[in-house]
Amino acid sequence: MADSEKANLLEFGRHVLRDEARALDALAESLGEAFEHAVDVIVGCRGKLIVAGLGKSGHIGRKISATFASTGTTSVFLHLAEAIHGDLGMADSGDVAILISLSGETAELEPVIDHFSAVSIPVIGITGNSHSLLARAASAPLLLPQWREVGPESVAPTTSTTMSLALGDALAMTVMHLKGFDRSDFGRLHPGGALGARLKPISRVMHSGNEVPLTRADSAMRDVIVEMTAKRLGVVGVIDGEGYLVGVITDGDLRRHMEEGLDHTASEFMTGSPKTIRSDALIDDALAMFDEHRITTLFVVEGKDERRRPIGILHIHDCPVTR
Repeated sequence: MADSEKANLLEFGRHVLRDEARALDALAESLGEAFEHAVDVIVGCRGKLIVAGLGKSGHIGRKISATFASTGTTSVFLHLAEAIHGDLGMADSGDVAILISLSGETAELEPVIDHFSAVSIPVIGITGNSHSLLARAASAPLLLPQWREVGPESVAPTTSTTMSLALGDALAMTVMHLKGFDRSDFGRLHPGGALGARLKPISRVMHSGNEVPLTRADSAMRDVIVEMTAKRLGVVGVIDGEGYLVGVITDGDLRRHMEEGLDHTASEFMTGSPKTIRSDALIDDALAMFDEHRITTLFVVEGKDERRRPIGILHIHDCPVTR
């Protein structure tokens, strides 16, 4: 392929992306009261969120439903063709529905809308046709800006599906924000894989009890070395007479002070104000601290400021994943 042909291909691909980006900008500017009402309806939902579509809209609907489900809103996908052959039975009073159809006139929509109306299920419509059946029936009609489908002959659903998907993301993320759904909640719904591993609490993997290397501030450095060697984590926490963490001594500190001899106490070799973390923090938080401070261990504490009591220790190798 000639260089000129490659350049033309790249420019065509860039045009596709830029045109869809402009469509998303137009969509963002178009949001108004209907979007606010849709969010309110979903937040107030006492049952489940039903997302329904057909064809390409169905594919988009599946992803939107999955996004809601993974961010704290119980959601199921309903295929419009299957809906009119018995699957409408999944819908009940207390549910909320998002129906997706660019034309808003898909034949399967009418019986579905009728059933939702009969059982008092509010409908949020995502459509490009403000005069359509779906737009008229929806309590919150979310209208896509009039924008040509990008690509040759503008025949394949491209820009419209991108806008529909992004609109679903905007709804899901806004609802997630209003519900106060955080990373800990997200981790409970994603226990598998690398993501789930990062979002587990530190308490699941930290060393505790007799495994925690600790010494008193007035301990002799010979005893510190014995403790560090026995616990094999390359660090010892230094505590005061009340058991609060006041410093740490690493194997690096030992190497730097070795020429001074071992006729010293732990308080003379320790580094004060050690980096610590709480047991309910996430492994992801610990990984960020390891990266930021270029350290390999964190003492896990309860309490704060000068009254931090060590209850565990986390080594970077204890974390099931790395960044």
